[in-house]
Amino acid sequence: MITVHELSKTYKDQTVLNIPHLDIPKGQSFGLVGNNGAGKTTFFSLLLDLIQPSTGHIDSHGVVVNASEDWKPFTAAFIDESFLIGYLTPEEYFYFIGELRGQSKAEVSDLLSNFEDFFHGEILGQKKYLRDLSKGNQKKVGIVATFIGSPEVVILDEPFANLDPTTQIRLKGIIKDLAASSGVTVLVSSHDLMHVTEVCERIVVLEKGQIVKDIVTAPATLKELEAYFSGAAQRPSPEIESSESASPENVHLESAAPEESSSAAVTDEAGEEAEK
Repeated sequence: MITVHELSKTYKDQTVLNIPHLDIPKGQSFGLVGNNGAGKTTFFSLLLDLIQPSTGHIDSHGVVVNASEDWKPFTAAFIDESFLIGYLTPEEYFYFIGELRGQSKAEVSDLLSNFEDFFHGEILGQKKYLRDLSKGNQKKVGIVATFIGSPEVVILDEPFANLDPTTQIRLKGIIKDLAASSGVTVLVSSHDLMHVTEVCERIVVLEKGQIVKDIVTAPATLKELEAYFSGAAQRPSPEIESSESASPENVHLESAAPEESSSAAVTDEAGEEAEK
């Protein structure tokens, strides 16, 4: 389980994130949506210890993220292309990540064989460096690398961006299967409301760094989100609005754990990036 305690991040006199409390149970597919600057990337950066909180902390499986590295063996993430190593080929990169996570080349190759459709013949055996791949193909590599070593927590920032429609559809199936069949806690941020409602069982809306909606996904969720964002310019300052079933008092939370990824072989620059 991931639990947020009085978490905030302030730059000079501007508070970009303020979350008093948030629980994410083990095995939940969790969506984070919001306009640019809402605090999505800041939250993920704090969750990966890329930046330090101004106040509060995040517990991941009982580990305070910014006080210990014990969460890394259980957490994998892909935030953007800066997580990749441009002078490696995809194969070299996958095997490097496998070595970091105690996986043999045979085990990594076996995992990669499950993603042949997702790669669409454009990743393996192409004799190209990662830096020479298209943005979409770089993203495919980064996403699949997070699955090496069977992490318990996977964090994906804007995973559908730059992907073609066929790959988007395949990725949605992969994310659904991770949470439903493998019990992996999957956190996804996206500007695409349709995709996030299709793959996430719970969606939190951030506005100006605060949680303004906490929704258990239902058939009407997409329309609810579209109505909310279409009126964004006229809304007053955020007020927290939780669906009853998603509120902390009504959700039974279980323990979830994070793990390390190449993606989590994180760099400080990634955490200081501009908010999406």
